[in-house]
Amino acid sequence: MRNLLDFIAKYNNWLLFVVLEVASLLLLFQFNHYQGSVWFTSANWMTGMVYELDSSVEAFFSLKKVNTDLARKNFFLERQVNQLSRLYAEATGDTLTREKLAAANIAQYEVVQAKVVSNTVNRPDNLITIDKGRADGIEVDMGVTSGNGVVGVVYLVSDHYSIVMPLLNSKSRISCAIRNRGYFGYTKWNGGASNYASVEDIPRHAHFKRGDWVETSGYSSIFPAGIIVGKIVEVYNSSDGLSYRLKIHLSTDFANLRDVCVIKDKSFVERQQLLETARDSLKLR
Repeated sequence: MRNLLDFIAKYNNWLLFVVLEVASLLLLFQFNHYQGSVWFTSANWMTGMVYELDSSVEAFFSLKKVNTDLARKNFFLERQVNQLSRLYAEATGDTLTREKLAAANIAQYEVVQAKVVSNTVNRPDNLITIDKGRADGIEVDMGVTSGNGVVGVVYLVSDHYSIVMPLLNSKSRISCAIRNRGYFGYTKWNGGASNYASVEDIPRHAHFKRGDWVETSGYSSIFPAGIIVGKIVEVYNSSDGLSYRLKIHLSTDFANLRDVCVIKDKSFVERQQLLETARDSLKLR
């Protein structure tokens, strides 16, 4: 204690200078809007850079696992494509039409690859930050996926970064359907484990079983149909007893999320403009 007092007595002038300097900076940035906005912008930029550097280091040490996952997924996708191609050709005898339809469907979409620079999984309203923004063509309400399935929807956009609202957010709602069954509902996350969510409003007359896959329905302008969401593990009645609520194991590992893809639908802007026109028309009636 005596040494501490001797230190303060020896350097009291410098300590007083530092305290006054910090107090003056706090007053400057807190009570002056321009200086405060400059500080806020610079702090956000620095935070983004730190997150990006941290993410790059973690991504480097997880490259082996990423490559293994990609190789495994490519293997199964190749098998699925070959099997579907063979079955279609056997059923119709026409491979040219199938190739044209597939090319037309793919041509509607563009994909922008991005890195996750910030991510949480243990909050009621988790958010993800990615390193692509308005300058890269990213817009609000674009869908985001990983190599394993759905991630979420773009929520906010700046010039070089975007905030994504993932499935692990209490406000997230994504239209989905049970594969090969035709019944659809919407996803909902009520907290808890980051690898489980629920699907609400599945009709009572629906026929399905545990182990069936849940995928995007294509009924919204955000995701095309057929992107995996998860697999059914439990079935419950809804609170009103009028529908089913499904517990699904999410296909995306949010706790180990590094690389994502933002889906750019070339018809997105046209559909949004048409929807806004329809809403304005209804308001005038």
